[in-house]
Amino acid sequence: MPTVLSPLRRAVRVAGSAEAVACGDVRLSYDETWERCRRLVGGLRALGLRPGDRVGIVGPNCHRYLEIYQAVPGAGFVLVPVNARHTAAELRYALTDAGVRLLFTSLPAADLGVESVVDLGDGYERLLAGAEPVEPPDDLDEDDLAGLFYTGGTTGAAKGVMLTHRNLVANAMHIQAFWPFRPATRWLAAAPMFHAAGSFAVLATVWHGGAHVVLPAFHPADVLDLVARERVTDTLVVPTMLAALADEQLARPRDVSTWTRIGHGGAPCATETARRAHAAFPQAELIHLYGATETAPIATALLHEEAYLDAPQAGSCGQAVVGVDVAVRAPTGAAAAEGEIGEVLVRGPNVMAGYWNKAAETAAALDGGWYRTGDLGYQDDGGFLYLVDRAKDMIVTGGENVYSTEVEEVLYRHPAVLEAAVFGVPDPVWGEAVHAVVVPRSAVTAEELLAHCRASLAGYKLPKAVDLRGQPLPKSGAGKLLKRELREPFWAGSADRADRVGGG
Repeated sequence: MPTVLSPLRRAVRVAGSAEAVACGDVRLSYDETWERCRRLVGGLRALGLRPGDRVGIVGPNCHRYLEIYQAVPGAGFVLVPVNARHTAAELRYALTDAGVRLLFTSLPAADLGVESVVDLGDGYERLLAGAEPVEPPDDLDEDDLAGLFYTGGTTGAAKGVMLTHRNLVANAMHIQAFWPFRPATRWLAAAPMFHAAGSFAVLATVWHGGAHVVLPAFHPADVLDLVARERVTDTLVVPTMLAALADEQLARPRDVSTWTRIGHGGAPCATETARRAHAAFPQAELIHLYGATETAPIATALLHEEAYLDAPQAGSCGQAVVGVDVAVRAPTGAAAAEGEIGEVLVRGPNVMAGYWNKAAETAAALDGGWYRTGDLGYQDDGGFLYLVDRAKDMIVTGGENVYSTEVEEVLYRHPAVLEAAVFGVPDPVWGEAVHAVVVPRSAVTAEELLAHCRASLAGYKLPKAVDLRGQPLPKSGAGKLLKRELREPFWAGSADRADRVGGG
């Protein structure tokens, strides 16, 4: 089976002079990228790194990130991308846990516990300039470890997800079964590349000799200006980014007519967000994706989401992609019936090898070849998957289950709602009460929002309170909503605190 470097080897053969990357003022062909990757391999070996050694990277998206992403695992080392927005303590934990020997970073790297540190800018260029080009090995095994991708930011203590060459290459093949990559693809790398949404299409784009258009940091106006200037064709963002892009385009339209496919994933997305995105980008196919770092990452896809906005499937994240099995297991452990809510399981060659140095967590997550996602959902008779909540986010009030996403979906239908988060808070009578936090886009009262919800939700699902806030809701470096930060003040001192603040 091919390895992580196979796409680049092909691109050099069939499209060596074609543009591989546009990053600010830097433009590189595939021939130039290959030379730089070979020099990177030579530089790492000159520093004494051996096959299997872990190489970390902490920094913004850039052409150097793309080179490291491909050349490090391609040379037999193990890539460890870490969130640049983590605190020093969080960075130190991940880098120490992984046993990183060398770190590429754009941040001050004092006291991170790493043997060698190379600046991701000038230091990186000096490393390449002083290195002899070395041909990466072509005999790596598909089961060799390619990367440790640390989860965290939404689920408490970070875990190093072990993804092999087989996992990453299989995912790239699964993607190509539903997403039409081609030499003319100009892929916008807008989501941070330490996250699966940012590195989602690296291998598929390169395999076809397409180009990466790289954005170091996400700002909606900058993204749309870049799409117009670079004639971007495809991208993947998280829902908060999609909402911001739609708002910016609706307020100040650009010529983004080349943008033919916009994927979103990594977090639940309200139908109203997709509806606004379709209004802003009517020429683009919207693709709703679902998966996890542990599935490298794609499990399901809803193609042409814009065609389902007024259909029952609007609430779905699609069907299992070719090459992946998706199932729902009832609380009894048996397969769930159609429409029955249970835990979502995923099986395929894209499923991780396990968690680094965490045997118990690996055993809990991998069950007979299936990955237990911790997400609750159901499937219809067409195999469409509908997520209802994270298991830890489900609210139990007076013995009744309330799924936070259902309440959030209703809140987002109100035109004044920009952001919404729903979670459970302690209640002396009901055990938990439904609580909503809303960031409005225009003037609205809590009473108006409750009246709006009352028209669509049963009484026990109604928020007992709506907290209106003027600041954006807290998010991880990848743009995922951090519900635990919203929940924590309510559960401080509670005996159930650990369970209820640990979720996303």
